[in-house]
Amino acid sequence: MTDAVGSIDMPDAEDASAESKKKGRKGGKRGKKGPLGRLAVFYRQIIAELRKVVWPTRSQLTSYTTVVIIFVVVMIGLVTVIDFGFQEAVKYVFG
Repeated sequence: MTDAVGSIDMPDAEDASAESKKKGRKGGKRGKKGPLGRLAVFYRQIIAELRKVVWPTRSQLTSYTTVVIIFVVVMIGLVTVIDFGFQEAVKYVFG
């Protein structure tokens, strides 16, 4: 086979995976710890991810909440009008 640019034939990757199988490692760092150690790592990862979150400011939170409440009120009104229309249609058809 020729060595073309973008070829999917990667013999080096096969050699690397064969070497990692010989070592017999299971689970990396987590494989060495007991259940309490894994639980501690899990909670540390949760805290690290929460620190990455961009939290909204108070004004953004207020505006987002207002938009959601207005949307819900509009949807309630729409469903009420549609429900009333179906009710009147059923009364008309079935007497």
